[in-house]
Formats: sequence, structure tokens, C-alpha cells
Amino acid sequence: MKRLMLWMAALATAGSALHAQNITGTWQGSLKAGPQELRIVIKISLDDDKLKAVMYSIDQGGSPISASAFTKDGSTIKMTIAAINGGYEGRLSADGNAITGTWNQGAPLPLNLTRATPATEWAIPEPPPPPKVMAADATPVFEVATIKPSKPDARFSILVNPSGLLTTTDCSVSDLVKFAYDLHPRQITGGPAWLETEKYDITAKADVAGVPSIKQLKAMMQKLLADRFQLTFHRDKKELSVYAITVVKTGPKIAKTAANPNGLPGFGGGPRGLSVRNATMAEFASMLQANILEKPVVDQTGFASTRYDFILKWTPDGAQAQLAGAAATAPPSSDNADAPPDLFTAFQQQLGLKLESTKAPVDVLVIDRVEKPSAN
Repeated sequence: MKRLMLWMAALATAGSALHAQNITGTWQGSLKAGPQELRIVIKISLDDDKLKAVMYSIDQGGSPISASAFTKDGSTIKMTIAAINGGYEGRLSADGNAITGTWNQGAPLPLNLTRATPATEWAIPEPPPPPKVMAADATPVFEVATIKPSKPDARFSILVNPSGLLTTTDCSVSDLVKFAYDLHPRQITGGPAWLETEKYDITAKADVAGVPSIKQLKAMMQKLLADRFQLTFHRDKKELSVYAITVVKTGPKIAKTAANPNGLPGFGGGPRGLSVRNATMAEFASMLQANILEKPVVDQTGFASTRYDFILKWTPDGAQAQLAGAAATAPPSSDNADAPPDLFTAFQQQLGLKLESTKAPVDVLVIDRVEKPSAN
């Protein structure tokens, strides 16, 4: 009897593996993201009786993105990709050759997949080589910089591509000063009214090859502001109301960056899932004060130059929603049981950090002179 029970248990395990295997293979479909259609390939495999998945967005370079979780419960398929704050849920067809589902990365989009065969599967491009990093001891400047007024419908951005080319859109001179000197608007005084209202698009190429560090990038922006906008200023010290980032007693819950520790920090998304990559706490504080909070933010964690990866989800209040570019009418968490907590609670629950209102002496930049940009 004992042998029979053991054999039956073995059959049950084998049956479970076979049931999971019918989803394995290559699946593909197109995701309509605005005016663009992105071809998505998902490769599903079975490893130690556990389903695993790797996703490729082949029209965006084709780099592999591993799923942090993949499950099949009956005909329901669920996949989570924490690295990009994305998720997929779908239903497998009766014949096992199609999945009807939805991709969600802040907003739901339909993504229907079909099982690919060797004859129908899309070719996945070779991932691009890692970008060349600028020498740490280099002191670059922008060799060429084009500055143009922004179009009315432009969206704010500051980006550096793998070749080291800087592009900004819809940036005021005040935005550029905040970025170059790690300041909150309350830390900038003086200057004409157009400092905040005139918006510019900038394309600039450094005279040294490679992707600059954040320190090198800010130094180049400081030089650009002096050369093209004739910016001069002096510094002062002032006690202001600030937000301080500290560590809770139980310690932080965030992970240190595993790869590319010398690259630029990355910030993407918003309250539904702010993705922070390769950032120090000081850089995270700088992003918060520039885009989300109404006061300067100071780092008091003592983490120095350590870089972290994490995702933060919160429900913004009206002021945070406007600054973050989200809908000002975003419902408070009390109105929606599934909504994430407010920013201050999210800091403690998700990051093991605390965001506290206090007063502290901070640097203030007093503008003595600034002009509209010189000709290209």
C-alpha cells in the first residue's frame, strides 16, 4: 500500500509539471502604446517545476527583461516584472494557442499573445553593447549645443542617450539651474520673471566620448548656463522648512544596485510606481524636491555614495499630483481600499525610510545676472 501511494504521488507531481508545460514556449503579440506599436515576445520555460518568463520588447532594442513572478492557475496567466513596474494578466484559450490579456505599467493596455512556431516567431535583435562610460577624471564641456524655444505641447524631460548626447525638452532656465546645482525652487532667488516661464529644448554633445557621470553632467550644465545664458550668481545660507530623509529603527528595505554602479541614475513613472534605478539617496532627494515635493529635501540617511534600486508607490495629495504631472483629482487612499498609502506612509512601509518635515540651514543661490540664450 505504501508503494502504491508513493507511485500515485509521483504521478501527481508529473501531471502537475505536464500541466504547467503546456504554457511553455514562445509567445508574441503587439502592444499599442500611443501612436507606436511595440512587438512583444515572451519566452516561458519550466525550471525545477517552476514557471519562468523572459520578456523582450524587440522594437526597443530587444534586451531581455526577466519576470520576477509568473503563474498559471487554470487558464489564468499572471506575470510580474518588478524591474519596470509592469505586469500582465491574461486567459489561455481552450486550444492552448492564444492568450487574451492586459499589460499594465501604470495604465492598462490590451496585449493579446499567440503561440509562435519556428516559422512564425519574430527575430529578437542582439542586445546593444553596454554604453561606454566617460573617464572618471575627465572634465568635459558641451562642444556643441543647440538651444531652441519649446513647442507648446512639449513635455518636460532631461535625457542622456548611450552615446552621451544630452537632450532636454520644455525646460525653463529655472529648471536647468535646479538640475545643475541640485536646488529646490525655494533655494533660487532673484532673476527676471521669464526665468520660469520661457521654455527651451536643448541638444548638446560633450567634447569627450562616453556617458558622463551625474557629477560631470551637472558641471557641463553649469558651464552651459554661464556661457549661453550669461548666468552669474552668489551663494547665501538660509534656514528653511525642509523634508529630511532618515532611516527607521528597523533599517532600510531597499536593495543596493547590482549592476552598472558607475552609470547615471534613472527615475521613471510616477505615483503609481516610481522606478528608481542606480541612485544615491542624495540624488533621490534631489529628484523629489525638483518634481514631487513643495519643500527642499535633504538626505540624512548617512548612506553616502551607496546606490539603490527600488519602486515606490503612493497616492498623491493634490499638490503632489500637480507637481508629479498626475491628475490633480487623484482620489485619496481613504476613498479606495486598493489605492497605495500616502507618500509618508509609503516611505516607511516600502523603503524602510522616513520623510519628516523639519527646519535646516540650506544653500540659497541668488541670481545676479541672466540673459536669454545666445544664438546657436
